[in-house]
Amino acid sequence: MYPKFKCSSLTLAIAGVFSIAPFAYSQSTPPEPQKNTEETNPNANAKEKAAVKKTEAASKDNVQKVTINGGRTDLEERRQSTAAKMIFGREELDRNGDSSLGEVLKRLPGVTVGGRPGRGGDIRMRGMGNGYTQILINGERAPRGFSMDSLTPDQVERIEIMRGPVAEFSTQAIAGTINIVLREEYKQKNIDLKTSLGFEQGRIAPNVSVTVPGEIGSLSYALSGSVFQNRQHDDGSTFTNSYDHGPQRDPKTLSETLIQNQYDQTNRKTTGIHLTPRFNYKFENGDTLTVQPFLMNSRSDSSTRSDVNLIDHYVTKLDNTKESVNNGDFAVATGSAHAETTFLRGFGNWQHKFEGNAKLNIKFGGGLGKMDSNSLRYQFDKIGNQIDVISDVNNTRDSSLNTGGKFTMPYGEGNTLAAGWDLEMGKRNQTRISLDNGKSQFAESGDNLDANTRRVAVFAQDEFDINPQFSAYAGLRWEGIRTSSTVGGNPIENTSSVWSPLLHGVWRIPGAGKDQVRASLTESYRAPALNDLIAVTSVSNQNSFYRPDRTGNPFLKPELSKGIDLAFEHYLTRAGIISANFFVRDINNLIRRKTENVLQPDGVTKKYVSSPVNIGHANTKGIELEAKFQLQEFFPDGPALDVRSNYSRFWSSVDDIVGPNNRLDQQPKQTANFGLDYRPAGIPLTVGGSINWTPAYVIQSSDAQLNLTGIKRQLDFYGLWKFNPNLQVRLSANNLRANDYQSGSIVNSDSLNRIDYNTSKTYTTWTLRVEMKL
Repeated sequence: MYPKFKCSSLTLAIAGVFSIAPFAYSQSTPPEPQKNTEETNPNANAKEKAAVKKTEAASKDNVQKVTINGGRTDLEERRQSTAAKMIFGREELDRNGDSSLGEVLKRLPGVTVGGRPGRGGDIRMRGMGNGYTQILINGERAPRGFSMDSLTPDQVERIEIMRGPVAEFSTQAIAGTINIVLREEYKQKNIDLKTSLGFEQGRIAPNVSVTVPGEIGSLSYALSGSVFQNRQHDDGSTFTNSYDHGPQRDPKTLSETLIQNQYDQTNRKTTGIHLTPRFNYKFENGDTLTVQPFLMNSRSDSSTRSDVNLIDHYVTKLDNTKESVNNGDFAVATGSAHAETTFLRGFGNWQHKFEGNAKLNIKFGGGLGKMDSNSLRYQFDKIGNQIDVISDVNNTRDSSLNTGGKFTMPYGEGNTLAAGWDLEMGKRNQTRISLDNGKSQFAESGDNLDANTRRVAVFAQDEFDINPQFSAYAGLRWEGIRTSSTVGGNPIENTSSVWSPLLHGVWRIPGAGKDQVRASLTESYRAPALNDLIAVTSVSNQNSFYRPDRTGNPFLKPELSKGIDLAFEHYLTRAGIISANFFVRDINNLIRRKTENVLQPDGVTKKYVSSPVNIGHANTKGIELEAKFQLQEFFPDGPALDVRSNYSRFWSSVDDIVGPNNRLDQQPKQTANFGLDYRPAGIPLTVGGSINWTPAYVIQSSDAQLNLTGIKRQLDFYGLWKFNPNLQVRLSANNLRANDYQSGSIVNSDSLNRIDYNTSKTYTTWTLRVEMKL
C-alpha cells in the first residue's frame, strides 16, 4: 500500500491552477502557422511545396500580421522534439537575478535541490538522490568534483531538461538529464556587461560578468567571463541523545549514555573566475568548426568553531550505579581550512555536410582538474587543555580525453537515421594524509590512489514520421565502463556494460490545435561513482554509527532501470503550456551504504565504517504537473500577469528494507513551485516572485536508521526597471523568510539507540544587478 496523500492549502491552490486547463479549449485557437516545407523537409514533393506557397500567398490578405524571428521559441522547440525535452533560455536564466545556477534550477518542473536554502546542494530530478540525474555541460559529462552552484547563470545560454534517456547521450539517467549549454551568441553586436552586489548579513558579494562578441572574416567569437567574491557565515546546532547498551570498553559496565548540544559556526570567503570563450569558423566548403574552452577557478578559506554543552555523560555499572565519564571528548574545537579548485575543459565540434542533407559531427575534448584542500583542527577539554590536533591534506588531480561522432542521414519521407560512438578516458591521482596527534588515522594515509576509467559507447537511432499526427523515435545504445586502480599497492578493477533500448513517441491530437500526447519506454542505468568503487578512507573526527568513516567497494554493480513515461501537453495561444506527466521506474541492484563496526589494523580498536553495497530491488513513480501561461489568455481584460507553477508527487519503495518509510534515499513525497510576474501598464517595470516548497519527510535508510529532513520554504522576489533597451536594473531578494533548516537521524539497533537533531540557520540574500549593452 502506498502512503496516503495529504492535501494542504498550497497543494489545493496549485491544483486549482491546473483546473484552468478546460477553459483553454473554449478559446478560439487560430490555426498553427505554416512552416516553410523546403526548410523543414527537404524531401517534400512538388505538390506539398505548391500547397505551402498557396497558403503563404493567401496569408498576405490576412488582417493579422505575423512576425517571424530567427529561431524557434523555447516552447516550440519543446513541442517539436520527439523525445520529451524542456528548454529554458535567457528569459528564465535572467528573471530573478540569481547568483548561482542551482537557484535557477530549483524552480524548474520536477527538479529539486538538496541542502538548506542559499547554500546549494546536489541537483535531483523526480526527487531521486544524488547520481540518478545526469548532469552534462555542452552534451558532455561534467568533470568530477564539479558543483552546479559554482556556475553563474551569466555563463549559460540555456538549460535543456530531458525526462527520458536518448541514445546519443549516455543512458546513465534513471531520473533524467540536465544539459547545461554554455553561452553562444555569435550574432549579437553589443557587449553585454552585468555587475551585481549581493548582501547577506551585511556581507557584500560582488560579481562582474561580460560578453564581448566579434567577427574576423570567417571566424566569429564570443568572449565571456565572470569574476566573483562571496562571504558567508553559517550557524547551526546539533542535539544528541545516545544510549549505547552494547559491549563496553569496561567489562564492568552495562551501558553508556550521552546527552549534549553542539554549536557550530563557520565563516567562509570564496573568490572565483569563470572564462567561457567560444569560437566558430566556417570553411569555404560549408564545414564548421566550433571550439569552446571552459576555465573555472575558485578559492575558499574558512574558520570554524564548535562548542559542546555536555548535559550528561555516564556509564551504568553492573550494580546499576551510575558513574560520570570523561574519556577525552572535546568541549571546544577550533579549525581552519583552505581549498582551491581549478577545472579546464575544452569542447570541440566539427561538422561536415554531404549531398542529400546527410551530415557528420565529430566532437572532441579533454579536461584537467586540480583540487587541493587542507585543514587543521584543535580540540580542547572543558578546562582548556589541548587533547587533539587533527590535520588533513587532500590533493587530487584529474585528467580526461574524449571523442565521439554522429552521422545523420535523412531517408525516405520524414525519416532521419543517426549512428555514432563515444570514447572517454579519465585518470585520477589522489594523495591524502590524515593525522591525529601525529599518528595516521587510517592504514593508507599518505599513499597514492591511482585510478583509470574508460567509457566506450556505440549507438543508433531513427526518428520517423508515421503520419502527420504521429512521430516516433527508436534508439539502441551499448555502453561499457572499465575502472582500474591501485590502493596501497593492491590492484582493483571493476568492469560493467549495459544495453539500453529506447522508444519515444508523440501523437498530435487531431482537431485539438497543438495538443499532443507523449509516451516513452526506456532502459537506463546508474553507474557506481568512482569514490564508491575506489576511495581513500574518509575519516570522521567523531566516529560513531551515525558519523562513520567512509570507504569504497570495488565489487559494486550498476543499478539497472526500466521506465515508462506518459505525458499530455496542451499548448496555449500566448506562449503558455499546461501539461501532466506520469512516470514509473523499476530499479534493480540498488546501491545503498552499509555501516559496520570494523576491526582496525592495530588488531585492538574498532571503528564504524560505511561502504556501498548492492541490496536488491526498488521502484518509484510519480506525477508532474506544470502550468505556465499569461492571465490574459483566459481573461483578455485582465492584468498583464504571467503565471508559472509546477507540482510533483512521488512514491517509492525499497524491497530489502522494512517500511513504512522505505523510500529511495533523499526523495521527498512532493514538491511545488508557484511564481507570478506582473508588468504594470505605462511604466517600464516588471515585478515578480516565487515560492519553492518541499514538505518534511522521513526515509528509512536501513533497518536500523531513520533519516529526517525538515520542511523547506523558500520565498523569492524581484523587481526589474528597464531604463532603455541598453540599460536595466534588477533588485532581488532570495529566501526572504529565512526559516531554519532542520534535519536529523534516529538509530535504533541491538546495541545503540541514538538521536541526532540538527538545526541550521538560513539567511536572506539581497542582490542589486545592473545590466548594460555597450
